[in-house]
Amino acid sequence: MTGVLPSQQIKEMMASGKIILSNPVLNDQVQPASLDLRLGHKAYRVRASFLAGAGNTVAKRLDDFKMHEIDLNGGAVLEKGCVYVVPLMEALSLPSNVNAVANAKSSTGRLDLFTRCIVDNGIEFDRIENGYEGPLYAEISPRSFSVLVRPGMRLNQIRFREGKDVLSDIELTKMHTEIGLVDGTAQVDQGLGFSVDLNMPNGLVGYRAKPHTGLIDLDNIDYYNVDDYWEPVYAHDKRIILDPGAFYILVSREAVHIPPNCAAEMAPYLAMVGEFRVHYAGFFDPGFGNAGAGGSGSRGVLEVRCHEAPFALEHGQSVGRLVYERMAEIPDILYGADLKSNYQGQGLKLSKHFKKP
Repeated sequence: MTGVLPSQQIKEMMASGKIILSNPVLNDQVQPASLDLRLGHKAYRVRASFLAGAGNTVAKRLDDFKMHEIDLNGGAVLEKGCVYVVPLMEALSLPSNVNAVANAKSSTGRLDLFTRCIVDNGIEFDRIENGYEGPLYAEISPRSFSVLVRPGMRLNQIRFREGKDVLSDIELTKMHTEIGLVDGTAQVDQGLGFSVDLNMPNGLVGYRAKPHTGLIDLDNIDYYNVDDYWEPVYAHDKRIILDPGAFYILVSREAVHIPPNCAAEMAPYLAMVGEFRVHYAGFFDPGFGNAGAGGSGSRGVLEVRCHEAPFALEHGQSVGRLVYERMAEIPDILYGADLKSNYQGQGLKLSKHFKKP
């Protein structure tokens, strides 16, 4: 079999020692097509982001870059604008035919908490080669808000693949005709395209992170007032101007559907579509927006950071694409049906830490 490994195979990997746990697995740690990764007990403040590179371990590179060590037991603040490396509670001993890819969890991305996985001998962030044996580390850089973290918190997740079975445009078009991957016309071009919605009935189209805010304790759910951390964004003539360096939460115009036999990943943005980056957290689990799993399509929340120049973003403008992959098997749990899923059936929505407006 080829494709993304489902929840039941992830559990088998833990039982057989292919995924090594320094602490017992939590009941909700295994997702339909991924495993949540947990922060360990210490963090290192580093002076620069880095990759281990061929022939090097992350531990060895930490000797070159670390400034000081931080004990996370009891809670510790990761400050906005700084870079940290945290050893994770999970390590890997992958078979020679299995690779992995990591990404930030949805709530992590919506806080502009830039998180990537690094590994020994790694030459890319978030990409782990076939047969990797060794520890996992999270590089964490809070961009908009300082955060309070503790051991066991889950900021990123990992997905395992045997080979890579990406659906072609012809296959995506056929699937959309049969079951409907988006509400409306599908834009299929090297994946399923999606656009931004800047035509809301009440004029509110998104939120912009305020530059000077208080601390966010990541354990506090439905706790913080939106107005203390975010400015509302209203469109004029179905258009907004993105400011360089600012971080925005917007929403896709399309409601997306991921059937149970597929997973999807947000493709990296292309510079040709504009001076911005879209979506830090790029995994979509089997069952996301699935009509058979309690939904009729879910909007994709867009985490947008503008780069060098102000950029005019128009309603319906294409901002990215979803690449669909086949699952090796249908998972024994589905997003929104078998899991308590914070973002099933969502529209414009901030992270779960904020009170509903």
